[in-house]
Amino acid sequence: MKNSALKGALGALAVVGVALIAKKAVQRKRFIKGIFDEYGIKEKSPFGLADKIREMNEEDYQELKGKFKKEFSSRCCRKDNTCEA
Repeated sequence: MKNSALKGALGALAVVGVALIAKKAVQRKRFIKGIFDEYGIKEKSPFGLADKIREMNEEDYQELKGKFKKEFSSRCCRKDNTCEA
């Protein structure tokens, strides 16, 4: 009985973990779709994004780069130097 309760608890924890990962993937997909819509990129691929970046001026490129850094930055190490690599 003890092992089956432990297996059930671990199974529930695994389901919650998968749900959190799926939620994060949906959020990132929504972000990328928003970038494609905002910049008017018709080809929904990395190549379409690269073509658009080649056409951008430096100011627009830096703005886009900042958006990507903000969205995809790791949140495990903060700027307060609590974790140094």
